[in-house]
Amino acid sequence: MPDLPASTANPASPANPASTANPASPANPASPANPASPANPASPANPASPANPASPANPASPANPASTANPASTASTANPASTASTVSGASPDGPVLIASLRAYDGPLSPGSSSPAGGQQPTIYDVARAAGVSIASVSRVLNGHRNPRQETRDRVLAAVHELGFVPDGAARALSGRLKEVVGVVFRRVPWSESADGMIAITEEDESLQFTDVINRGIEVAAQRRGFNLIIGSVDVEGHDAHRRVMMMARKCDGLILHDQVLEPPRLAQLSRQVPVVTMAGVATQTTANVRSDNGTGMTELARHLIRDHGYQTLAYLAGHADSPDNLARRLALAEAAASAGVRFVEGPRWQGNYLASGGVRAMRSLLMAKAELPHAIVCANDQTALGVIHELARHGIDVPGDVAVTGFDDIPLARHLRPRLTTVRQPIQDLGATAFEVLRSMIAARARDGHVAAERDVVLATTIVRRESCGCQPDGSQDSIPDHPATGR
Repeated sequence: MPDLPASTANPASPANPASTANPASPANPASPANPASPANPASPANPASPANPASPANPASPANPASTANPASTASTANPASTASTVSGASPDGPVLIASLRAYDGPLSPGSSSPAGGQQPTIYDVARAAGVSIASVSRVLNGHRNPRQETRDRVLAAVHELGFVPDGAARALSGRLKEVVGVVFRRVPWSESADGMIAITEEDESLQFTDVINRGIEVAAQRRGFNLIIGSVDVEGHDAHRRVMMMARKCDGLILHDQVLEPPRLAQLSRQVPVVTMAGVATQTTANVRSDNGTGMTELARHLIRDHGYQTLAYLAGHADSPDNLARRLALAEAAASAGVRFVEGPRWQGNYLASGGVRAMRSLLMAKAELPHAIVCANDQTALGVIHELARHGIDVPGDVAVTGFDDIPLARHLRPRLTTVRQPIQDLGATAFEVLRSMIAARARDGHVAAERDVVLATTIVRRESCGCQPDGSQDSIPDHPATGR
């Protein structure tokens, strides 16, 4: 491959502003959900059930109009039927493969308002039959907050029609919960301008990846009658523990994004409330939900090496302490070593999960006239967007001069030119699954007084082959293998 030309880049030139997603960064900064939310609709009918985006939400609910999204459409995966998850620690015989989260705990037959197969009716059946939210049913049954007479009449009519008998333990559990969960993510550091205003660029606050995860949490929580409090901590973690502990006092449980707290702090937090981490490691008192980073990156590396014959792979990293970043880097390095191809990494190839980080890393390499690898494998899609942008500014063709790939498959990836080859993870399902795992832990803690966690839930990934790696356009939106990247 040719040497890089001397850089003529304009240092003030931004990365592609349309590509601003920050996988490690903030969620919807909209004001937090009402922490004073009423009784708990999450009565422990199947508290250990994972996310079921296909289970019925209440489309006609007057009490919770925000929950009217069609749950069957919330997942971001191209082929929902192929989405699988592995739950470690759920069986003494090893990991359990759940073929589809979507068909796991629905109590109703499709199109029916009554329980399927002669099952005892549940609070979810009552909510659906009455055309109200689960929270509204809970308020009527528990006599909380004086629901409207119309709502009360509809709920009581559905209870009578279905023969529903409220479970005493569930009602007691409901009265002890706040019905609020907290979500905490990492953001880039803030600074103050001379006039005291917060100084931060819109690009650094881009939220595509984290927003999609948090949307999955939000939809799942609304379906169960829970509200969210969303907060952020500095990516450098100076005040993270104090802020998270303050949020914990307002919530029944917490979902923590990528490496929000160090292990000792996490253990301390989990003694106060149930905790689910994302892209972390399950412990004796916490559960973890993640994508199969290793298998996805291994399959991508094999595609680049075997199908395209690339002999030099460079890894442009994400946050140095991110478990996702470390798992992807390790899988790529091992695949390269196994195939006998050159693997390039190091301080000059350090990014931060942002497009701006990809731009800065490439600009530095170009100015140093570093040798161009055959393929640049980025830790995430957002980094890849910045890389492609900076290469184009220097007249370097992708994929003609160098191939570029990402990881995540954020919506923007399929609209680039060239379209981005990447590894698709079920982003919204990650959030929904995290909530369902947390909900089961909340119910267990309220019922039994303790939580036995140590569950590692792993969702499958899928390679998406597009033009940025050198694949030829085939006229379709994506080129996806017949099976997800499961290593088989």
